[in-house]
Amino acid sequence: MDTNSFKTFSAKPSTIDKQWVVVDAEGQVLGRLASQVASILRGKTKPTFTPHMDTGDNVIIINAEKIRLTGKKMTDKQYFRHTGYPGGVKLTTPEELMEKHPTRVVTMAVKGMLPKNSLGRELLRNLRVYAGPVHPHTAQQPEKVTL
Repeated sequence: MDTNSFKTFSAKPSTIDKQWVVVDAEGQVLGRLASQVASILRGKTKPTFTPHMDTGDNVIIINAEKIRLTGKKMTDKQYFRHTGYPGGVKLTTPEELMEKHPTRVVTMAVKGMLPKNSLGRELLRNLRVYAGPVHPHTAQQPEKVTL
Protein backbone atom coordinates (compact mmCIF):
# COMPACT_ATOMS: atom_id res chain seq x y z
CA MET A 1 0.00 0.00 0.00
CA ASP A 2 1.02 3.54 -0.65
CA THR A 3 1.66 5.30 2.69
CA ASN A 4 1.11 8.76 1.18
CA SER A 5 -2.62 8.12 0.71
CA PHE A 6 -3.20 8.13 4.51
CA LYS A 7 -2.62 11.76 5.39
CA THR A 8 -4.04 13.29 8.54
CA PHE A 9 -6.64 15.94 7.79
CA SER A 10 -5.99 19.34 9.34
CA ALA A 11 -8.60 22.06 8.88
CA LYS A 12 -7.57 25.43 7.54
CA PRO A 13 -9.60 28.64 7.84
CA SER A 14 -10.58 28.33 4.16
CA THR A 15 -11.93 24.77 4.59
CA ILE A 16 -14.06 25.39 7.70
CA ASP A 17 -17.82 25.29 7.07
CA LYS A 18 -19.75 26.92 9.93
CA GLN A 19 -23.50 26.38 10.31
CA TRP A 20 -26.09 27.95 12.63
CA VAL A 21 -27.90 25.66 15.07
CA VAL A 22 -30.88 26.30 17.39
CA VAL A 23 -31.21 24.30 20.62
CA ASP A 24 -34.38 24.46 22.73
CA ALA A 25 -33.45 24.27 26.42
CA GLU A 26 -37.02 23.85 27.69
CA GLY A 27 -37.14 21.00 30.20
CA GLN A 28 -33.49 20.01 29.57
CA VAL A 29 -31.09 19.19 32.41
CA LEU A 30 -28.44 21.94 32.60
CA GLY A 31 -25.24 19.84 32.68
CA ARG A 32 -26.29 17.42 29.94
CA LEU A 33 -27.36 20.27 27.67
CA ALA A 34 -24.15 22.22 28.35
CA SER A 35 -21.86 19.28 27.54
CA GLN A 36 -23.63 18.60 24.23
CA VAL A 37 -23.63 22.29 23.27
CA ALA A 38 -19.90 22.54 24.15
CA SER A 39 -19.25 19.57 21.85
CA ILE A 40 -21.11 21.30 18.98
CA LEU A 41 -19.28 24.60 19.62
CA ARG A 42 -15.93 22.79 19.64
CA GLY A 43 -16.72 20.96 16.38
CA LYS A 44 -16.37 17.45 17.79
CA THR A 45 -19.58 16.35 16.06
CA LYS A 46 -18.00 16.94 12.64
CA PRO A 47 -15.57 14.68 10.76
CA THR A 48 -13.38 17.73 10.07
CA PHE A 49 -12.58 18.29 13.78
CA THR A 50 -9.14 19.79 14.34
CA PRO A 51 -8.11 20.34 18.00
CA HIS A 52 -6.40 23.71 17.53
CA MET A 53 -9.01 25.30 15.21
CA ASP A 54 -12.53 26.67 15.65
CA THR A 55 -14.34 24.11 13.46
CA GLY A 56 -17.63 24.16 15.42
CA ASP A 57 -21.00 25.68 14.63
CA ASN A 58 -22.70 28.82 15.94
CA VAL A 59 -25.23 27.76 18.60
CA ILE A 60 -28.39 29.63 19.60
CA ILE A 61 -30.00 28.44 22.84
CA ILE A 62 -33.64 29.48 23.36
CA ASN A 63 -35.87 29.11 26.46
CA ALA A 64 -32.90 29.25 28.85
CA GLU A 65 -35.25 30.31 31.67
CA LYS A 66 -36.97 26.89 31.51
CA ILE A 67 -33.82 24.85 32.21
CA ARG A 68 -33.89 22.11 34.89
CA LEU A 69 -31.39 21.29 37.63
CA THR A 70 -31.54 17.89 39.31
CA GLY A 71 -31.71 17.33 43.07
CA LYS A 72 -31.43 20.40 45.30
CA LYS A 73 -28.91 22.20 43.07
CA MET A 74 -31.28 25.12 42.45
CA THR A 75 -30.93 26.18 46.10
CA ASP A 76 -27.72 24.43 47.30
CA LYS A 77 -25.29 25.01 44.41
CA GLN A 78 -23.26 28.22 44.70
CA TYR A 79 -21.58 30.40 42.10
CA PHE A 80 -18.47 32.14 43.43
CA ARG A 81 -17.13 35.51 42.29
CA HIS A 82 -14.80 38.05 43.80
CA THR A 83 -15.04 41.83 43.48
CA GLY A 84 -11.29 42.30 43.74
CA TYR A 85 -11.54 44.09 47.08
CA PRO A 86 -10.56 42.55 50.44
CA GLY A 87 -13.44 40.43 51.72
CA GLY A 88 -15.20 40.85 48.38
CA VAL A 89 -16.46 37.27 48.00
CA LYS A 90 -19.95 37.12 46.49
CA LEU A 91 -21.89 33.84 46.48
CA THR A 92 -25.05 33.32 44.44
CA THR A 93 -27.38 30.35 43.97
CA PRO A 94 -28.82 29.38 40.57
CA GLU A 95 -32.26 30.34 41.88
CA GLU A 96 -31.15 33.94 42.56
CA LEU A 97 -29.24 34.13 39.28
CA MET A 98 -32.23 32.85 37.25
CA GLU A 99 -34.38 35.69 38.60
CA LYS A 100 -31.96 38.44 37.54
CA HIS A 101 -30.09 36.91 34.55
CA PRO A 102 -31.70 33.65 33.33
CA THR A 103 -29.22 33.27 30.46
CA ARG A 104 -26.12 33.48 32.64
CA VAL A 105 -26.60 30.05 34.27
CA VAL A 106 -26.52 28.32 30.87
CA THR A 107 -23.63 30.44 29.59
CA MET A 108 -21.50 29.68 32.66
CA ALA A 109 -22.22 25.94 32.38
CA VAL A 110 -21.15 25.84 28.72
CA LYS A 111 -18.11 28.03 29.41
CA GLY A 112 -16.94 25.60 32.09
CA MET A 113 -16.94 22.77 29.54
CA LEU A 114 -14.83 24.56 26.94
CA PRO A 115 -10.99 24.68 26.92
CA LYS A 116 -9.47 27.17 29.36
CA ASN A 117 -7.35 29.03 26.79
CA SER A 118 -7.66 31.53 23.94
CA LEU A 119 -9.46 28.96 21.77
CA GLY A 120 -12.09 28.44 24.48
CA ARG A 121 -12.71 32.17 24.71
CA GLU A 122 -13.03 32.36 20.92
CA LEU A 123 -15.49 29.43 20.89
CA LEU A 124 -17.68 31.09 23.54
CA ARG A 125 -18.24 33.99 21.11
CA ASN A 126 -20.15 31.52 18.89
CA LEU A 127 -22.78 30.96 21.61
CA ARG A 128 -25.96 33.02 21.88
CA VAL A 129 -28.36 32.38 24.77
CA TYR A 130 -31.90 33.81 24.99
CA ALA A 131 -34.33 33.54 27.92
CA GLY A 132 -37.46 33.23 25.78
CA PRO A 133 -38.42 31.42 22.55
CA VAL A 134 -37.60 34.40 20.28
CA HIS A 135 -34.15 35.11 18.83
CA PRO A 136 -32.97 37.73 16.29
CA HIS A 137 -30.97 35.28 14.12
CA THR A 138 -33.64 34.18 11.63
CA ALA A 139 -31.63 35.67 8.74
CA GLN A 140 -28.92 33.04 9.32
CA GLN A 141 -31.53 30.28 8.72
CA PRO A 142 -30.50 28.19 11.74
CA GLU A 143 -31.17 24.45 11.77
CA LYS A 144 -33.15 23.14 14.77
CA VAL A 145 -31.33 20.38 16.68
CA THR A 146 -32.84 18.14 19.35
CA LEU A 147 -30.46 16.95 22.05
